[in-house]
Amino acid sequence: MPEIDVRLDLFAEIERLRKEKHAVILAHYYQNGEIQDLADHVGDSLALAQAAAKTDAEMIVFSGVHFMAETAKILCPDRKVVLPDLAAGCSLADDCPPEYFELFLRRYPNHTVINYINSSAAVKAMSDLICTSSNAEAIVRSVPEDRPILFAPDMHLGRYISERTGRDMVLWPGSCEVHELFSEKKIVQLKLRHPEAKIVAHPECEESVLRHADHIGSTSSILRFVLEDSGAVYIIATEPGIIHQMKKGAPEKTFIPAPPDSSCACNECPHMKRNTLEKLYLCMRDERPQITLDEEIRKRALVPLQRMLELSA
Repeated sequence: MPEIDVRLDLFAEIERLRKEKHAVILAHYYQNGEIQDLADHVGDSLALAQAAAKTDAEMIVFSGVHFMAETAKILCPDRKVVLPDLAAGCSLADDCPPEYFELFLRRYPNHTVINYINSSAAVKAMSDLICTSSNAEAIVRSVPEDRPILFAPDMHLGRYISERTGRDMVLWPGSCEVHELFSEKKIVQLKLRHPEAKIVAHPECEESVLRHADHIGSTSSILRFVLEDSGAVYIIATEPGIIHQMKKGAPEKTFIPAPPDSSCACNECPHMKRNTLEKLYLCMRDERPQITLDEEIRKRALVPLQRMLELSA
């Protein structure tokens, strides 16, 4: 990373660049708190896709991971889209390569293909519908019951939505490296130490974790629950970046990150945390790294994305 003058006030410089370049900063809930506080829009994947589709900014600065910035570029091809760290990937997207996904689809002809937004542009281009964890149940229910469904790439979210809707779906065998590592045993032990605590969990978690949850939902759903609920203590089984917004919204409550099945900080997404204040400043200053897409893939991926946004309006 290029050296930055230590005398610079990065917050002031980012604000200056935002105005000078007519830029909008979009940040996911899993980003560092200082980046969330700088952003024009903070949200989950659905809210950020909606914000990207509506913005009139000349440059979209996406502080998240690669598939999110790709989604913004699919929706806004005439805008410059930059990502603080091009290596900020996603285990779900990385473990569903388009060439293998195409072979997988051949085994299930005549299926409606629903892809989780945590996928590459090339995989989105092979989809009939895109969903997020916020709208996955509604998207699945929108498919006529006589149509078989193939759901990718998160098998845990797919299984959870299958149980919620009663739809028997073919699932791609993918999972999130963060949510899959939450330890049922350690969560139960935490609950024993904090019997008053309510457990909230993301549907990307394994079924063994979800069965202990008082609330299951997307990051925005989890945030809304803990802010509106009458409880005082919560065990948070999703990436702990969301706790920043929880503390801002309910400083009187206690939020305990659910531990992973190890002694490492594996409950933090290593990809999300690649973005830093310094990298955010540099990408705004230099207007790179930029997201570029093959135009044919972009056009094909746009169709299921637009259908998702229409169904989620």
